[in-house]
Amino acid sequence: MRDPHLHPALSARSALLLPVALVPPVMASMLGSYLTAGALISWYPQLVKPFFTPPNLAFPIAWTFLFALMAMAFWRILRALPEQGAKGKAIAAFLIQLVFNVGWSWAFFGQRSPVLGLVAVSLLFVSIAVTIRVFKPLDRAAAFALYPYLAWVAFAAALNAAIVILNPGA
Repeated sequence: MRDPHLHPALSARSALLLPVALVPPVMASMLGSYLTAGALISWYPQLVKPFFTPPNLAFPIAWTFLFALMAMAFWRILRALPEQGAKGKAIAAFLIQLVFNVGWSWAFFGQRSPVLGLVAVSLLFVSIAVTIRVFKPLDRAAAFALYPYLAWVAFAAALNAAIVILNPGA
C-alpha cells in the first residue's frame, strides 16, 4: 500500500532514514535499561507493589514492542513529504518525549524515588500526547502507532502512584 504523503518505503532516501529513525529509540532504550538494571536487583523487589503489578517479564516485552512502534512512527514522520507541513516540531516533540522516557528511568530507578518518578512519568505522558498531536497532521498512522505507548505510560503512572502510596518512606 502506497502512502502518497510519504516518500516510498522502498526508496534509497527511506533506506537512509531508517537508521536515523532507529537510533534515538534504541539509545533511549539502552540508557533506560542501564539506569534501571541495578535497582531492579537491589531496590525494586523490596517495594510493596499493588495487586495489578504485572510479572517482571512483561516489562521488557512491552517496552521492546513500544520502542519498535516508536521507531516505525518516527520513520514515517521522517519520510513525510514537504507538502505535509514542517516536520521540525514533530521531530523535536519525539526527541523530547524520549528524554522524558529516560528521565523516568533515572528518577524512579536511578534515584530510587517513586515520588520523583511520578513527576517524571506525568511529564512523559503529556509529552507523548503532544507528540501524537503534532504527528497527526503529518501522518495519521504514525500518530496512531503511539497510542499503545500512551496507554502503557498511563498504566505505568497508575502503578507508580500506587507504589508511592504503598511505600510512603521510599
